[in-house]
Formats: sequence, structure tokens, C-alpha cells
Amino acid sequence: MRKHHIAFAVTGSFMSIFFLLIVNLLTSPGVIWFIHPAFALLQWPISLYYAANGRIKAYSLATTALILAYLSYQNIAHSPDYPWILYAGFAVIWWPILMYAGRFAGTLAMALAGSFCIIVYYGLLNLLLAPQFPWIIFPAYAILWWPMSIYFSRTRQWFVFALCASLLTCALFIAVNAVTSPETIWAVYPIFAVIWWPLCMYYFVVRKQAV
Repeated sequence: MRKHHIAFAVTGSFMSIFFLLIVNLLTSPGVIWFIHPAFALLQWPISLYYAANGRIKAYSLATTALILAYLSYQNIAHSPDYPWILYAGFAVIWWPILMYAGRFAGTLAMALAGSFCIIVYYGLLNLLLAPQFPWIIFPAYAILWWPMSIYFSRTRQWFVFALCASLLTCALFIAVNAVTSPETIWAVYPIFAVIWWPLCMYYFVVRKQAV
């Protein structure tokens, strides 16, 4: 029965794509728009095939390849002067990477290695493709929460976690202030609000446990 379902999905998808291709060529040959619904239609037989066989990891790999092909086409067809696929593509491939990593995906070692690779990769893109503004500070700030959250959730050092997270957030505000508007010192205002987190953790948790 599953083979019949998959065969029906394949046939239906390709018939629909062929129909949309004909409509595209007859009504608006100057604009290739059938690619967009075709991308969605191909997900039907792919997901049905891998779900029917319980191959979720292989499904993530096949879907990632399809997404990369779709994004590459969009990049080449609509904005060939700027390779934005390098930004989106690296983020997409982390889905199969984490799927194939299995239990290792939830470890601190994976979080540290992944964070390092992501920061280095996007840092190089920032340096090579857009050196006029150091936007790497934003994804670096976000990705550093990954290993930090895993480590402190396992050690249950909540006050130290609040302290480190606050310092990281303060460093972000200081960096953004220095880069965007060094003539105006505005970072002190959000920093004042952020430091209340570790202060509250200390006085209402740590001090309470000491008493």
C-alpha cells in the first residue's frame, strides 16, 4: 500500500509541475514562476517516501539538497552579482548535520564545535563580502548562547549563568555602541537594565540559600 501511495505522490507531483510549466510558458514566458510551486510539490513524494521507511535522517539530507538547489537557482537567476546563497546555505546544512550527529548533537562538545565553526565561517563572510560593517557580532552573540546554556543547565549554576549571559549581553551593547554611534554613549541604559538579572539571582537565590 505504501508503494502505491508513493507512486501516486510522484505521479501527481510531476503531472502538477508539468501543468504549471505549460501554464507558465503560455501565459508569462518572460517570468519563470513555476519553480516556486514545483519546489513545494516535490516535498510531497520526498517526505512520503522517507517517512514511510522511517528514514528521517535521509529525509533531512534530501530536503536540504532540494532547498540548496532552490536557493542556488534564486541566487543565480535574480541576483547573480551577490552570492547570498553562502549565508543561507551554511545555515540550512546544519539540519542534516545535527540529525546525523545523533546523541552527540546535544553535547557540550558539539555546541562548542558548532559555535566555533559558525562564528568563523560567518566572520570570514563578513570580512570578505561586507567588511564595511562588522555584523558578525550579532550571530556570534546569538550562537554563544548554545554552549553556554548547555553547560550551565547541566551544572545548575544559575547565578553564574545569569552573570555570564549578562556580561555577554553588555559586551554586545558596548560593541554596537562603539561601531554605530561612538559619539553618543547610549549603551549604559540597556546595560543598567540587564545587570538586574544577576543582581536578582544573587540576592533572592544565592543569599537566601546561604541564610
